[in-house]
Amino acid sequence: MGIMFEEMAKSPAAWLSGKGNNALVVLSTRVRLARNVAGCRFPTTADSETRTRVINYFDSTMTRSELLSSGQYMKASDFDELDRDFLVERHLISPMFLNGDASKALLIGDEERLSVMVNEEDHLRIQALAAGLDPQGAFELATRFESEIGKYIEFDYDPDFGYLTACPTNAGTGMRASVLIHLPGLVLTREIDKVITRITRSGLVVRGFYGEGSDVLGNLFQISNQNTLGVAEKDILDHISRITKEIIEEEAGARQTLLDDAQDMIEDKIWRSYGILKNARVLTSDEVMNLLSAIRLGHAMKLIDFLELELINEILLLSQPAHLQKYYGREMDHTKRDFVRAQMVRDKLRNCGNDS
Repeated sequence: MGIMFEEMAKSPAAWLSGKGNNALVVLSTRVRLARNVAGCRFPTTADSETRTRVINYFDSTMTRSELLSSGQYMKASDFDELDRDFLVERHLISPMFLNGDASKALLIGDEERLSVMVNEEDHLRIQALAAGLDPQGAFELATRFESEIGKYIEFDYDPDFGYLTACPTNAGTGMRASVLIHLPGLVLTREIDKVITRITRSGLVVRGFYGEGSDVLGNLFQISNQNTLGVAEKDILDHISRITKEIIEEEAGARQTLLDDAQDMIEDKIWRSYGILKNARVLTSDEVMNLLSAIRLGHAMKLIDFLELELINEILLLSQPAHLQKYYGREMDHTKRDFVRAQMVRDKLRNCGNDS
């Protein structure tokens, strides 16, 4: 698998293209569907034989479905730890996937817009990713593959409760919709806590860059629905879209406040960040995330107009530890990574800078 992932590392992920609706604030949208095989215990309580049987069911589906066979299908036994970290950084698997035994598998669709985890917390986690704010587009892609799989595998469904899942909080639609959103204005104006409180009261949850249990890095927040039972998919999508648009407006207001009240300081922060990225000899991944946040803000404010959003996103992804090692085709300790990361960032910025 290593060679395949090294090639992937040299190509930007489609969901980080810098395109799509509201791309200056929303990096990406994700819709994930949890499904389980009827008559099989959930992976968290199933024995090895049952988990293997689920894998075999999906193997059979892969051979019979033209849609599914177009993707890259691999078994957990093919991955090493670096591969796993790479896929987490790429947002193609969850951090908990590949924990435990090796009776797991992964399907990655064309352009990495879709992935299917087999035997994670549920038998199937069908995930679609879209650039910018596009809950409907991500939902349509996820349900297209869910419907295709459903032709060959009977899902665990109850007429009263909907789709049954390992965790009761996912039952019903089995759907989680989320957006990855950049909110430096609200952080710098110290309004972010109020906004998070209001988001939480609306029935959504706010997490870090890699989802549940992860830290907020580079002022990037993941916002997703909490309720899946007793609510229709359309209502979930409409709700997260409406709340996200409200947050975008508040972020725009905060950015305008920064320009009105502290433009010199904001410009200094942005250009200082650019100077560090362009000249530093040692950089940690967290440093790059935080410095890129200022660059992303400068791009959105038209203070830095010579950097494409796609390049900013590419540097963000390549600066992650596993991506950096896959990109250069060799494993490195953290000290070496910090030197090589700084070199990579300098190389990416060398031909597009403007030191005015």
